[in-house]
Amino acid sequence: MAAEQPSSEDVEDELLAHLDANAEIPDSRSFASSLGVPHRDVEDVIKRLCAFRIVGSTDMTKEALVLTDEAKGYVARGSPEVQFVAAMPPKGAASKAALQEILGDVFDVGLKAAAKKQWIGFDKENEDLVTRRVKDTKDELQEQLKRLENGEVFDDKVMEGLKRRKLITKEKSIWYSLKKGPEFVVKRKTLATDVTRDHLKSGDWKDLEFKDYNYGAQGQPIAIGYSQPLLEVLEAIQNIFVEMGFSEMPTNMFVESSFWNFDALFQPQQHPARDSHDTFFLKAPATTPQLPDDYLEKVKQVHQSGGYGSKGYGYDWKRDEAEKNLLRTHTTAVSTRMLYKVVQNSFAPKRYYSIDRVFRNEAVDRTHLAEFHQIEGLICDYGLTLGDLIGVLEDFFSRLGMSKLRFKPAYNPYTEPSMEIFGYHEGLKKWMEIGNSGMFRPEVLLPMGLPEGVNVIAWGLSLERPTMILNGINNIRKLFGPKVNFKVIKNRPMCRLGCSKVDRSSAGGDMSCLS
Repeated sequence: MAAEQPSSEDVEDELLAHLDANAEIPDSRSFASSLGVPHRDVEDVIKRLCAFRIVGSTDMTKEALVLTDEAKGYVARGSPEVQFVAAMPPKGAASKAALQEILGDVFDVGLKAAAKKQWIGFDKENEDLVTRRVKDTKDELQEQLKRLENGEVFDDKVMEGLKRRKLITKEKSIWYSLKKGPEFVVKRKTLATDVTRDHLKSGDWKDLEFKDYNYGAQGQPIAIGYSQPLLEVLEAIQNIFVEMGFSEMPTNMFVESSFWNFDALFQPQQHPARDSHDTFFLKAPATTPQLPDDYLEKVKQVHQSGGYGSKGYGYDWKRDEAEKNLLRTHTTAVSTRMLYKVVQNSFAPKRYYSIDRVFRNEAVDRTHLAEFHQIEGLICDYGLTLGDLIGVLEDFFSRLGMSKLRFKPAYNPYTEPSMEIFGYHEGLKKWMEIGNSGMFRPEVLLPMGLPEGVNVIAWGLSLERPTMILNGINNIRKLFGPKVNFKVIKNRPMCRLGCSKVDRSSAGGDMSCLS
């Protein structure tokens, strides 16, 4: 029957008694071995006694070479090369496939090591066959590892070979040298921490010795919410749109049909953006038949044959392509739905906006994500011009606190004229594209039924990139996605209402107060 292992209290009593008799314990490891307990149990007792100043300790450290888990396996079962030869028949040859099935993980290492020792050979006519060249083998590696495990040290050449095969590694061990502390006692008193009902009933509370209260101890942190820069900018943008007279569009459809996402926007079915390298298509349900047939027919005609002053694209438009489901690549798909809805009754000028997720099959880097937010905006009214679009965008960004803007001519299948919007990032010292915009083409608007003379100015902006510019963040992955550092968010200064300037200095150029 195995002897019962000493408890923590027993270890403490033994340690104090030993110190009382001998004044010091030079090696806590040897002391743990004499008690027959793991060193960590003695270590726990030492830390507790040091906290009460009953014991004083000095850390002792030493680096030693120890066997890796792989090497311990070789000690138990033999080296890979010996295992390899042992798995082969005494005479003749064996296939690599059969040996790999027997040896598993050690096959590759054993094959190379046995070949290096010339214990095996290979059939010239059949590369899959391995022949055995020796009758018996001596496992020198296993013997070396066993001796090393028992504390023996070999010459540098042997040790370097074991290191190269990653069979030994350095391990730092810590133990303690102990002596009596200023508050040394042979038996530590257990101090009371609370007065209980039983103490009051018996009256023994008068004789108890209580543990001192630590009035300088930190309390538990209060669970509070934190300010996330992306959500701050999102809320600021929502408020700006409301101030400018915009109404919010419903964006509760992450899954869209190719019709609303591409075809209704006069984007041809052979356009590169409709390839799986750029767009996430759904496998189930792969398609949707629920499309407005009368409007779909008009879209088909304008793609194939043109109309409304357009020549179209002159290709065979397919409904199968339009019915494919996808994760929407832009919230402009929401805009097409809303414009179509506007003209179902009598037309009236409208201002709409939305902010929600979009998805693109892109490589992720410091300025690109596969899943991000898009700020969508449109105004439909009579007589709108490109000047109105530029004016609205400059007004919007000035309210947001961004004055350094540039507009560059661009091409979009569904807007003409079109222009990209750039904002200057002070931290990166470069202009960063923050959105795209333009005036919807007649091929988009007139098939919907919008009256002649009505123009639509529209824009699609990134939420993440303006937030990067406003907050001095140089990597989009720090702002949104799985690599967000929550410590940065928790330590971020709270934005104060009424700030008149974007202030990046208070957080080392990393976070800001929004204007």
